[in-house]
Amino acid sequence: MSTAITRSRKRRILLGVTAVATAAIMLSGCRAADDSASDADKASGDGLVIGWSQRGISGSDWWKTLVEGGQAEADEIGATIELLDANGDTVRQNADVQTLITKGVDVVIMNTNDPIGVGPSVQALKDAGIPLVTVNSNLDASLVPDTFCYVAEDQEATGALAGEVAANKAIERFGDTGEIKLVGIGGFPGDVLSDLRFNGFMEGYEKVMSGYTGITTNALDMKFGEWKPDKALGPIRDVATANPDLKIVYSMSDVMNGGVVQGLQQAGLWGDGIILASYDGGMVSVKEMMDDPTGPLQATASNQPWDQGVTAVKMALAAYNGDQSACPDKTLFIDTTVVTPENAADYYVAEDTYVRAQD
Repeated sequence: MSTAITRSRKRRILLGVTAVATAAIMLSGCRAADDSASDADKASGDGLVIGWSQRGISGSDWWKTLVEGGQAEADEIGATIELLDANGDTVRQNADVQTLITKGVDVVIMNTNDPIGVGPSVQALKDAGIPLVTVNSNLDASLVPDTFCYVAEDQEATGALAGEVAANKAIERFGDTGEIKLVGIGGFPGDVLSDLRFNGFMEGYEKVMSGYTGITTNALDMKFGEWKPDKALGPIRDVATANPDLKIVYSMSDVMNGGVVQGLQQAGLWGDGIILASYDGGMVSVKEMMDDPTGPLQATASNQPWDQGVTAVKMALAAYNGDQSACPDKTLFIDTTVVTPENAADYYVAEDTYVRAQD
């Protein structure tokens, strides 16, 4: 109990500091890079100036948390972040990176808006001798050689965590014989995120189910909700209405869960006869499992934006020091987890928006 209280207080204080720091870096466009710090100081992070080109912040708690995690780590090592928000505009992001180069930043972190559209920025940074770390969204394979590190979660592995839980919960709830009908709902047809998250989920699910020969799984065609609750409602309602024996729904983003729940309710399937597994590790989902541990929601796989931001800044420091051993394969996946009713209380921090790695 005392550990949880300490952790909660620590995060509350840190969030207060981060909120102020984030507000400050929003106004950093008029500030020049700090040239007063020595190379030796910067090698430890003290005085290091990190340019952060963010694809968007407004309207996304996930992206906001990503940046806050990075700012917290920068504060920890004594670095400064110059943040520029492209607001979903690739042309603007390329201009932002040029601005950061002009400011003379030491290293750039980029949350890319378009994996190939930012090619001019990658080339400009290379020409300027400024190392590049990408976070959350990667570049086209043709551009990766000119980067230091890509920081993200392994989406297939994280999805597999949710799949394993869903399978085990299904066996507990429905028994070890018969048909289990499931459906996944992702963002858009053909998008890589949806494919990775669903393929990972099925890998974890089938790993468990391979030991239960009496169970037949019928995976329905994937549905798409554009990563929005209102867009997810109709497809889930329709598939649930057409399949009243539906047993498992996998929502590939907690953001869509409100619409998923409404769709199942309108189809008359919300209750003991359905299992909902999700992806993101949103604190709202964690709280729901605490409040209703036997309810439909039984898992949310966490992709931990705070930890991705922290790790991106750590890689920025390594990039400045030329320490490729910190990211030898140019890709660094953070450790992720899956939250269930059994461990939800361990991960719940009311002040946070998404699950973080435990202290």
